[in-house]
Amino acid sequence: MARYTGPRWKLSRRLGISLSGTGKELKRPYPPGVHGPNQRRKLSEYGLQLQEKQKLRFMYGMNEKQFRTLFDKAGKMKGVHGENFMKLLESRLDNLVYRLGFSRTRSQARQLVVHGHITVNGKKLDRPSYQVKVGDVIGLREKSRNLTIVKEALEERAYLPEYVSFDANNLEGTYSRLPERSELPAEINERQIVEYYSR
Repeated sequence: MARYTGPRWKLSRRLGISLSGTGKELKRPYPPGVHGPNQRRKLSEYGLQLQEKQKLRFMYGMNEKQFRTLFDKAGKMKGVHGENFMKLLESRLDNLVYRLGFSRTRSQARQLVVHGHITVNGKKLDRPSYQVKVGDVIGLREKSRNLTIVKEALEERAYLPEYVSFDANNLEGTYSRLPERSELPAEINERQIVEYYSR
């Protein structure tokens, strides 16, 4: 299945979370469509598990195959399966570009990476799914430092997670440590996702 490229706001309203991170999509807190405000569907246990999985998958902008591969990789690591999975998602290059504030959204961060504007340890990388290791330094190429979208995103950045550090002079960020579960999206119940894939 290909990556979702349809209307993001409709999807956000259907899932009940802000996929862009701004929260603007949820001004009308009910599903899209003419019957949206009057829908009172009670989801089955399977439906809840599927919805939780879809929330996380669309939040990180991944297709099903990539998502499942990363889930299986998390299962081979020591520790809690669901938390390991969340940490692997958070360690993706496109996500860390977004967390550092180089972009307003994850999809914009993905585009910056694919177009070759981002470096890891001084080397250009154009793979959004690249797994960044603790201690790696993420920066902008010399030619890309004056990009308007990057400047605007950095000016508007309201929050910098504690597991990354940012050097404003060199426009570089370091992935200092793996995130704690309390620092990851609270609206996601990863246990439901583990149960979904364990069926």
